Formats: sequence, structure tokens, C-alpha cells
Amino acid sequence: MAGFECSSHRRADGRRLDLIQSTRHDQWAYADYRALKVHGLPSVRDGLRWHLIEASSGCYDWTSFLPMVQAAHRAQVQVIWDLCHYGIPDGLNIWQPEFVQRFAKFAAEVARIVMRETDQFPIYCPINEISFWAWAGGEVAFFNPLARGRGLELKHQLVRATIAAIEAIREVDPRARFITAEPLIHVLPRVDCPGEKAQAEAYRLSQFEALDMLIGESWPGLGGDPKYLDMVGLNYYSTNQWFLGGGKISPNASAYRSVFDMLAEVYLRYGRTLLIAETGAEGQDRSGWIDYICREVCSAQKVGIPVDGLCLYPIVDYPGWDDDRHCPTGLFGYADAHGARPVDPPLRNTLSLWQVGRS
Repeated sequence: MAGFECSSHRRADGRRLDLIQSTRHDQWAYADYRALKVHGLPSVRDGLRWHLIEASSGCYDWTSFLPMVQAAHRAQVQVIWDLCHYGIPDGLNIWQPEFVQRFAKFAAEVARIVMRETDQFPIYCPINEISFWAWAGGEVAFFNPLARGRGLELKHQLVRATIAAIEAIREVDPRARFITAEPLIHVLPRVDCPGEKAQAEAYRLSQFEALDMLIGESWPGLGGDPKYLDMVGLNYYSTNQWFLGGGKISPNASAYRSVFDMLAEVYLRYGRTLLIAETGAEGQDRSGWIDYICREVCSAQKVGIPVDGLCLYPIVDYPGWDDDRHCPTGLFGYADAHGARPVDPPLRNTLSLWQVGRS
């Protein structure tokens, strides 16, 4: 499947990003979805921009979303809708109970729109990367809410909001399914710092905190329950393994942990269907990286681990978060004046090989 970059957060300098707009996916949604079908990608992750839809509390403007959901229906692609990809409406205090309540109401309204506009059963990702958002927004002030030392507090609030959104959506449409989209990571102590072993392992295990909260295994006062964990989506890139204190672990290094092994650990821990919810690489590494991930997923499937999807993300090149540089990550490049996007031949060829059953 494919995924469109849909981040909409505010950076530390106050600028709000809107990757759906800057990639012109909002303008060319139908053409983009049709292009996916041509390349054998009938399922997609895409996102709503909450800050545009609910600029004022309780007042919903669907003009940014309706053309997208209608285009998806016309093109007959299955969409997993991200309800909140880091961005919240201006003026909404994420630390207050109002955030949870307002997000739940927003989620219910989205479910009504989707149920009205399409006949496919709905799938949602309530909040993208709770763990990363808690770190980026709550620990290091990389983006909103620009806090430091409040990562656990933010994680709690995002879990509360996820639970409330799931309940609200199920009340509207009991058919709804849900995915998480949490980073899949591996962290090791530096070779010359064996004393860091316990700290590195604690960091590695922190990747499970949000899911453990959702199922009520930790911090049960948040309201977690196993019913809130449906399909376990995992975001994985070549930068997701590192040494504590700095230094990426290269996929060619002996210390590198196989994705197969990491998927097995998650499945044994939660016993749910898995999904690679994001993966990809830049430039000439795109094709080789997807080939590697496909091999790892096949290895997992062969031993009975239910990995039911692999999402090429983002499927369209995009301008970088920090500097607007052209990030050549997608199967497709920037759109021309008519909505046509160039295709990356090596990635297209690798994708085609796997689609015809190479193992």
C-alpha cells in the first residue's frame, strides 16, 4: 500500500506545516489515487487536517476533506484515515481535558462523513506516532506543544485522546477498524560504554509504552483495555536503530537487528495483526530498501506472523520539514501543471517484482 505525507504541526519557529497542500495532493487527490491503482496499490494511508476543519470549537468546515474522501471513493481505493498527524487547531490547549473531549467529538463527526460518502468499511489511525510526538513535542520542543521534560505527560494525554476517539467512532460506526502507527526501534549501548546496557534497554522498551497504556497493562487509570488495540501498525526506517548517546546502526553492521526479529517480538507481545505502517528511503536507496523490507516481511509471514500490509511512505516526494529541501522518497515525484507525477523507475521495478510474487 501507499501513504501520503500529511503532517500538519507547528514547528518551533511557529510555522505550521501542511504537507498535503505543499505536495499538492489536495489539488490532485483523484489523479494521485488513480496513479496508485495503476501501480497495483489499492490501499493508502492519508490524513485529515484538523486545524482546517475545526478552526473554531464545534464548527466544522469539511471543504478540505470532502474532495479527498469523494476522490478515494471514485477511484475505489481503500483509505486508512489519520485523524491527527501531529497537528491540532490553534488555540486548543493539548494539556487540558478539553483536548480529549474535542478530539473525540471531531472523530465522531469524521466517522459520520466517511459513512455517508463511501460504502467501504472504515479504518482509522486516531493519532500518528504517540511515542514520537511525546518525545518531539513533550521532551525536546521540536514541534508543538514545544515542551521539555513533559514527554510522559503528553503520552498520557495522547493515549486518553486515542481511547476517547475510538469510543466515539465505534458509537457512530461499529464496523470501524483501527491501526496504531508507532515507531519500531532498536537501541544498544555503545561498544566502549558497557555500563549503558540497562539504560539502552530501557530506551528500547519505551517503544511499547503507548501500546501498553492502550491495553491497560501500564497506567490503567488512563482507561486502557485490550479492546483499544486492533491492528498494530509499525513505522520503520533505516534510522530506527542506534547506539545510546549517538550513532546510527547501519543495516550492514553486525549489531543490526533484523526486522523479522523485531516483528516477531511485537507479535509475541501483543498477538495482533501487524502492519508496516510506514517505511521508505531517499534517492537511490529507495529500491534496495523496499526490497529488503519485503524480504523481512515475507520471512515473518512464512512462520505465521500475520503482517497484512506494507506501506511505502511517503509515496510522493515532499519538501523537508525544516528547510523545504526536495526529499526524493516516493514512487512519484512532484506534480506538473496537469497533476501528472514522474515515476522512479528502480522503485517501480522492485515493486512490480514483489507484486508478482517474488520471494
